[in-house]
Amino acid sequence: MDFGGYLRAGFFAVTAVLVSFFAVSCGGRPDAGYRAGRYEFWSFEKGRSGVVPRGWAVAETGGRGMPGKWKVLHDLDAPGGVRTVALIENENRGHTYNLLLAENTAYRNVEVRVMVRALGGMEDQGGGPVWRAKDANNYYIARWNPLEDNFRVYFVKDGQRKQLGSAEVEAGDDTWHEITITHRDDRIVASLDGKQLITIFDSTFTEPGKIGLWVKADGKTAFDNVSVIKLPGLPEEP
Repeated sequence: MDFGGYLRAGFFAVTAVLVSFFAVSCGGRPDAGYRAGRYEFWSFEKGRSGVVPRGWAVAETGGRGMPGKWKVLHDLDAPGGVRTVALIENENRGHTYNLLLAENTAYRNVEVRVMVRALGGMEDQGGGPVWRAKDANNYYIARWNPLEDNFRVYFVKDGQRKQLGSAEVEAGDDTWHEITITHRDDRIVASLDGKQLITIFDSTFTEPGKIGLWVKADGKTAFDNVSVIKLPGLPEEP
């Protein structure tokens, strides 16, 4: 891990401790999200193992009646502690997209960060964050796929996916990776492990929407340390 990786790991470890403290002292539930002003964070540390975390809802794009099983897992390698949320049972194929959406979230200009670890999948692996989601058929998505050695940004509109940007990457498929999305007005900047790889402009979805997690087809993936920060819009042109 490089020096920047150590800094990120230290930040998430301190954040997880603070979230747990505030959750206990305030009676909150970290698996339902810790919110303070413009900032919202999920570490899943207080989530009950074996079930969907409180405050999150399972959904699908192009589902075939076989929704994957999302669960909180006990994981000693979790970046934020000892628990993650993961899609671990999944028999989907093709253009079925597995979603886990954070209920009661609505962000427009936002920075989204999430840790991702590929667990398996014959047809597809990896995944990433969803944002500005109107519903299970309309949203933006960024995903890392170790089978294809690439990192991409798409939108899904009326259930149909369109690629907006792509970058080739070489990232270990058995380790945790951090995806960061900064979306302000129509500008989207996508980074993997601190490296800015994609910058695009798109105005398909302009209204606030939900934050979520996404896995394609038969992929099995773990996620941790989901955070969002509400941002101001871009400065006006002179």
